[in-house]
Amino acid sequence: MRTTIGIDIAAPAQLVFLLARDVERWPDLLPHYASATRRADPDHAGRLLVSFVARRPLIGVLGLGLPVAWRSLTWSDTTTRTLHFAHRGGATRGMTVTWRIVDRPGGACRVDIEHDFRPRVPGWAALIDRLFTAPIAGRTLATFRAIAEAVAAAEPVEPVEPVEAAEKSGGAPPTNPRA
Repeated sequence: MRTTIGIDIAAPAQLVFLLARDVERWPDLLPHYASATRRADPDHAGRLLVSFVARRPLIGVLGLGLPVAWRSLTWSDTTTRTLHFAHRGGATRGMTVTWRIVDRPGGACRVDIEHDFRPRVPGWAALIDRLFTAPIAGRTLATFRAIAEAVAAAEPVEPVEPVEAAEKSGGAPPTNPRA
């Protein structure tokens, strides 16, 4: 099952990418994320294994939510402004997730999150998407939109050095600011 959820953001794509790519900081930025814990040093390709815990809202007025946990191999691509997640544990084991952050006219951007999940149990992907994936991804996008639009209104964003330039200068391409 492949699903896509997206949102338009009145902020530059580069700003949204810089905010979103630091997944270890998500609990500081996203109120529905309880934790994002690095499980190992980055591998040879700069990918991180991270354990996530997010809360799926149940009764929003009361702030009650169901904790949802998974492990994911995560990495980003500066040149294409994409984020990648390969789920390695939890109910979504085997799911791949790709964030695409693209410029729109007028300094805005579009963020689309594609979930590709093909479990062995029939109907499992649809159930997980409806009960967990879509609600959590929707809240994540809405929160990043609010943050990015507030930051964009306050200050300009400096570009990140492209991967090719970093490689020519002898530096490694950035995959995670905390790495």
